[in-house]
Amino acid sequence: MSFTVYPAIDMRGGKCVRLTQGDYAQETIYGDSPFDMAKQFVDEGAEWIHMVDLDGAKDGKRVNDVFVERVVKELPARVQVGGGIRTEEDVVHYLDQGVDRVIIGSLAVTNPALVKEWLKKYGSRIAIGLDAKDGFVATHGWIETSELKAVDLGKELAEAGAETFIFTDIATDGMLSGPNVDAVVELAECTGAEVIASGGVSSLEDLRTLQAVSGIGVAGAIVGKAIYTNKFTVKQAIEETS
Repeated sequence: MSFTVYPAIDMRGGKCVRLTQGDYAQETIYGDSPFDMAKQFVDEGAEWIHMVDLDGAKDGKRVNDVFVERVVKELPARVQVGGGIRTEEDVVHYLDQGVDRVIIGSLAVTNPALVKEWLKKYGSRIAIGLDAKDGFVATHGWIETSELKAVDLGKELAEAGAETFIFTDIATDGMLSGPNVDAVVELAECTGAEVIASGGVSSLEDLRTLQAVSGIGVAGAIVGKAIYTNKFTVKQAIEETS
């Protein structure tokens, strides 16, 4: 299986930011323009851009969608977007604008029946974002933790047709401490779906480690802080894993 590097653009107040472990009080601003950042990533060879509307995740509605739409319209990259997608209108809005994949997070926990309907309708254009803390699913911008195990929800949604999961281990996110490879592999094995790892990638070595398990279903990695803090470039990441 091929392995894809997804450079991440997290948007808050129209700027590119990173949160540490999903904490809105621990924000670092890395750029004033999501579009300029996306263009830089595409210029370095990125085929996909991972965009997250952090305001949307917190407020439960689309907030920074205008920046996503500009990237889709003006850059030759595929885009997946998450954050603030709570209604079918939100899903349709993004898909109609040309977004390739819409990421459903909190709603997969709070209303799995609805998400299963969307999976039937939109198929591979819906990805499920599973954000876990100690193996349990966290929701609403990671402010709350449920009593649901990530692998159990993953199995249930894979049976309903989910083909792509984005797994974030909150303990490692933004910490540059290495990804939780075991948890990513476990989800891939349990679901039989493709799993994109998110959180903790700090080096090209981490990407090689994830790519080594691509045969099991680990289809890629989302990389954020490591790029923004110059641990490596998007170009290097792509070269390393291609």
